[in-house]
Amino acid sequence: MGAYLVRRLAWSIPLVLGVATGVFFLLHLAPGDPAAYYTGPGVSASAMEQVRRNMGLDQPLPVQYVRWMGSMARGDFGVSLARNQPVRDLVLQALPNTLILTLTAFALAFLGGMLVGVVQAVRHNTLTDRLLSLGSLFFYSMPSFWLALMLILLFSLYARNVWGWALWFPASGMVSVDHAFLSPWGQLQDRVRHLVLPALSLALVLAAGIARYTRGSMLEVIRQDFIRTARAKGLRRSRVIFHHALRNALLPVITLFGLYLPFLFSGAVVIETVFAWPGMGKLMVDAIFQRDYPVVLAGTLLFTLTVVVGNLLADLLYAVADPRIRHG
Repeated sequence: MGAYLVRRLAWSIPLVLGVATGVFFLLHLAPGDPAAYYTGPGVSASAMEQVRRNMGLDQPLPVQYVRWMGSMARGDFGVSLARNQPVRDLVLQALPNTLILTLTAFALAFLGGMLVGVVQAVRHNTLTDRLLSLGSLFFYSMPSFWLALMLILLFSLYARNVWGWALWFPASGMVSVDHAFLSPWGQLQDRVRHLVLPALSLALVLAAGIARYTRGSMLEVIRQDFIRTARAKGLRRSRVIFHHALRNALLPVITLFGLYLPFLFSGAVVIETVFAWPGMGKLMVDAIFQRDYPVVLAGTLLFTLTVVVGNLLADLLYAVADPRIRHG
């Protein structure tokens, strides 16, 4: 198992380098000039050239690529062209906010989706199963940005006027304006209330897909002979379902773990923009509009690493769930 993971890591290195190289050249071949962000209609050609020289954009593209790769190997992602700050500092400011959002959505999606899938499998072909299937298909087919806007309309605009404070949640930002003046308990409540709508916007779409996979896998497992044997021995129903059936039904769901982790980070790009959440997604969108090459490249590299990490975690969880892989 250890040798397999080492081989996977070795294959991941050219994948990351290939994605980074492709994004680098695509960005620089796109029309437009980042130096135009600092210039106006009356700027002379010599001043424009000086701006390009200061940014390092006057060098040939292969030279810029080699210089950037060398800096990336040292962990230096350069300086933001638009904000004139080290890209590493911008990433370290935004990444924790994205992790808070995505990990919360990740936990909600898997816990909620697996629970719904188990309930559907146990109550197969009942009214509960049909209603939950309808709800799962509804959320699964819904774009996350549209769901985010609907949640804002319902729980931010409408709820404040009709339902009252209990069901009202903020529509933008991570904290309120008066956050610094609140008590520690009030600050925690304020952060949680700001987290609810963006986390649900990401989690509901993913939970719907997880519920469908869990339902199908559970239906296949609970028809096996060893489940009938466990029931015949008089084991409690909850133990049969969660200890025997669910454990063996986890393998297809674990595959989603590796697939959904990078999907959450890419989905956060849209959700963070909708909710003005100060994370990597919003940082990337702003950098794309400003043609801030170093920030876009650093963000793309980070998202590529999440794909690699997600697949490795899926392999490890396969070994935990299936001893045959662990001893193979």
